[in-house]
Amino acid sequence: MSVADDSPSTGAMSRPPRVAMLGGTFDPVHLGHLRSAVELRMQLGLDRVHMIPAHVPPHRAAPGVSSAERLAMLRAGIGDTPGLYADDRELRREGPSYSADTLNSLREEYGGEARLLMVVGHDAFLKLADWHDPEALFAQAHVVVIARPDHAAPLPPALQELIAGREVQTCEALFETPKGSLMQLALPSRLAVSATAIRRWLGEGESVRYLLPEAVLSHIARGGLYRGA
Repeated sequence: MSVADDSPSTGAMSRPPRVAMLGGTFDPVHLGHLRSAVELRMQLGLDRVHMIPAHVPPHRAAPGVSSAERLAMLRAGIGDTPGLYADDRELRREGPSYSADTLNSLREEYGGEARLLMVVGHDAFLKLADWHDPEALFAQAHVVVIARPDHAAPLPPALQELIAGREVQTCEALFETPKGSLMQLALPSRLAVSATAIRRWLGEGESVRYLLPEAVLSHIARGGLYRGA
């Protein structure tokens, strides 16, 4: 599937495209990942959500399953879901999978006026100031944080400095400009699904039905993935 296979509607093209990058190891992709992507698209009126498996994750140990297998599971999980796209650009790039480089690639693809978003979970957001070239993230995109309403711990000082003056409260304010802002977004379902627990249960031979799409379960079974995980 190419990006052109899932082109935005004619009505959406009357404004700059709204595109999100949702990265992760997707080890394996589960219903929490996929439902979040669908809800992001609905709530923000996005034309496309690029779900991008990290080839060489810079902030955690390498997954036990290859990036090619994780991409295949992601494609199987997405299937024909409108607006979601399994993007292999980090697999085609050598070296660590830095988000700043991926955003730069997306910005080149969609142009300077596109409303480009990088979506992160709350735990990743707390470490954002420690990422590779964090200022470059805001130079290329807006940052949208999947909020945790029950989490009220103070932000690290370096993060407070990084986001000072950037936060907006509404989608309208976010999309006024192509990049540079921060918004926290609470999703309706907030499915509490853990890839770590899924890998453990698969390794123990326990059932993970209803946590993964059936197509992903079938791919794991055919490949014998996560046995003894």
